[in-house]
Amino acid sequence: MTINTEVYMANILYAGTIGQSIWRSTDVGKTWNRVSNGIFPEADIRAIVVHPTDSNILYAGTEKGVVKTTDGGNNWTHLPSEMDNCEVWSLAIHPTSPDTLFAGTCPSAFFKTTDGGEAWTQLDAELAQECEGIPIIPRVTTIIIDPEDHDTIYAGIEIDGMRLSSDGGETWENRSEGLSSQDIHGLTVVLGDQKTLVAATNNDVCITTDMHNWTPLKVREHFPWPYCRAAFYLNGDNAKVFIGAGNGPPGDQGGIFYMRDADAASDAEAIRWDRSDIGMTSNSTIWCFGHNPSVDGLLIACSVSGQLFLSEDNGGRWKKLSHEFGEVRALAIA
Repeated sequence: MTINTEVYMANILYAGTIGQSIWRSTDVGKTWNRVSNGIFPEADIRAIVVHPTDSNILYAGTEKGVVKTTDGGNNWTHLPSEMDNCEVWSLAIHPTSPDTLFAGTCPSAFFKTTDGGEAWTQLDAELAQECEGIPIIPRVTTIIIDPEDHDTIYAGIEIDGMRLSSDGGETWENRSEGLSSQDIHGLTVVLGDQKTLVAATNNDVCITTDMHNWTPLKVREHFPWPYCRAAFYLNGDNAKVFIGAGNGPPGDQGGIFYMRDADAASDAEAIRWDRSDIGMTSNSTIWCFGHNPSVDGLLIACSVSGQLFLSEDNGGRWKKLSHEFGEVRALAIA
């Protein structure tokens, strides 16, 4: 696949790395430059979100709180909060009130701002602070805002299941019944006749239509590896649900899989899987996807060990980019 840089030259790609801060590409991934002015240059970046109407405004989660740029990444400002002593693993920005954001951390906690990050409030939620028998600290790996009901927030915790808020984060409920594992890595909402929440876990993909009781999909019968890290729903005429998977964290093999018919996502028996052709087996588990709903066609994915893959046709075909990082944990398109 040849990348048509002219079509997407107005769009900027961002990659968040472990130990190398934030990088930016202005030529659709051909070249990359570090943009860490105002950030520790060896920062760990695990989350990046873009303002829905102003592509110059981005937020990123570091190992010492949240940073913000208003000039497309040229300069970053630290946003002081109680998260300054936490690793920020996840961020979500409200689609119609973009001064409202949610953040998830390690150790596990939820935070919210309603003024663009000037002030953050820790939300009241009962979350595990240790994993019995497992030497890791639970962390909030994903937070998403329901695309139809913006007061509904979903959060996945590694290793503590799924939490749901129906009131904009004021209260939270544990909605983990039936999960194949409490180790949630990714969540995505699939729209259609029956709204479906899809979870990527360490040993399967699970779905729920009542946002409470989960059904495992037994992907080990279809994937070469059951370890799933990312879940992403691409809405539109050619709707797809993508899963990033591999043979472990970080693993040394990985790939992208998708549901043939996203409209069937609510029916476990009807779901059929295909493997995306990325031209190779990636060097580790596929860790995350980057997408901007205002940019038609363009998707980016990464392996955790630094390979980048780009699609210009909504995930139909993928091309590996030549630049590789040591470790990538976050992607964004502005």
